[in-house]
Amino acid sequence: MSVAVADRTTLPPQLLHDLRSPLNQIIGYSELLTEEAQGTSSESVVADLRKVRAAGHRMLALIEQNFTASTDEETSAFQGELADDAAAERTPIEERRAARGSVLVVDDDATNRDVLSRRLERQGHRVETASNGPDALDVLRARPFDVVLLDIMMPDMDGYEVLGRIKSDARLRQVPVIMISAIDDVQSVVRCIEAGADDYLTKPFAPALLKARIGASLGTKRGRDRETALYERLQQNYKRLLEVEKLRDDMRNMIVHDLRTPLTSLLVGMEMVGTGELTGSQRQMMDIATSGGRTLLGMINDLLDVEKMESGTTRLQYTTLSVSALVTAAVEQVAPLAAMEETSLEVILDSALPAFAGDANKLSRTLVNLIANAIKFTGRGVVMIMAAHDDAGGIRFSVRDTGRGIPAEAFERIFEKFGQVDGGKDNVGTGLGLAFCKLAVEAHGGRIAVESTPGSGSTFSFTIPITPRGHAA
Repeated sequence: MSVAVADRTTLPPQLLHDLRSPLNQIIGYSELLTEEAQGTSSESVVADLRKVRAAGHRMLALIEQNFTASTDEETSAFQGELADDAAAERTPIEERRAARGSVLVVDDDATNRDVLSRRLERQGHRVETASNGPDALDVLRARPFDVVLLDIMMPDMDGYEVLGRIKSDARLRQVPVIMISAIDDVQSVVRCIEAGADDYLTKPFAPALLKARIGASLGTKRGRDRETALYERLQQNYKRLLEVEKLRDDMRNMIVHDLRTPLTSLLVGMEMVGTGELTGSQRQMMDIATSGGRTLLGMINDLLDVEKMESGTTRLQYTTLSVSALVTAAVEQVAPLAAMEETSLEVILDSALPAFAGDANKLSRTLVNLIANAIKFTGRGVVMIMAAHDDAGGIRFSVRDTGRGIPAEAFERIFEKFGQVDGGKDNVGTGLGLAFCKLAVEAHGGRIAVESTPGSGSTFSFTIPITPRGHAA
């Protein structure tokens, strides 16, 4: 019979631990012997073993009722666990056995380690033991484990400190830790969970509950292992991808550099030949060859410049620029192409546009690329080159064509390196021109955009600040 809660004498935790530990051992061994005796010639002793086990539980219940601060609800819960334990004992042994994983049992009491190890081995786990915290940490660092069962009350280094060291070690923190104690104390449970423990079990263990908690922790560990393995594979694949991309870029840059030198020599030679006495048809062929060579050299330069700007090694050469002079120079460069394609070029500039700071070479090539693209996709039609004040205080350059237009889903792709719109026979070139334009404009602190409707032409525009950030006017 229990006494009222107010009349209970609450014993110190260590004394409660010392009282409960031998009873836990009695209950544990009686459970193991009962399982071993079932279905054998020794089955006649099963009834007596169950009486021993029941007596042990009654003693534990008396301790809970009379010498702890447990409420009646907690005592009822404890008795309910005992009922669950008894039901689990009647479950066939085969149903409770399952090859699971590796478990480290840490307890300073040899008998407790033996009882728990035999219970876990009976459930199919590989078990190792440690008698103290330092040994447990050494074993964990030497071999991998799936779960740690860690006793709280140990001399020198208690379970709380061992748990803290496990969770602070990057190599060990992924191993689930189940804290075990002979004391059912809410504060201990909270402290363990807050420190990173995955679960908490109070001795004596119901076999079914122990199996369930170990199984849940094993599932957690294997999930973490899968995530870690997947992350490592992703890291390895990403590293290999970077290596392959670097190799590709190095080879491309080497080839491009090697191409530029002989191509430059070839162009110089053709230009010198062009100054000599040639027939009309010879001069025409020489002009075509020279133009093609210059186009190829421009593609090579675009590729090199794009690579440099992407890597951040390009430095802009700022000078004070005139909008009118910049646009005029760009139009003069593409005039032969416009004449060949029978394209009309119209220039519209706002009045009183101020001078601004910029890299003349980069911005001139940006305009030339945009106008040349517009001519290529317009043919017989009109290309308008415009410059105006921007609402944000910069200068807005625009190139409008009357070509076939660009679908909206391709707007971002065309500014990517080697990005092109599938345009059949019109789809020529490297796909570097617009990538160069975007990088050059953004290097100035500006922005580039396109507006287009299929069948109604396109307008490419970019805005350059009059005085870029960090550049003195």
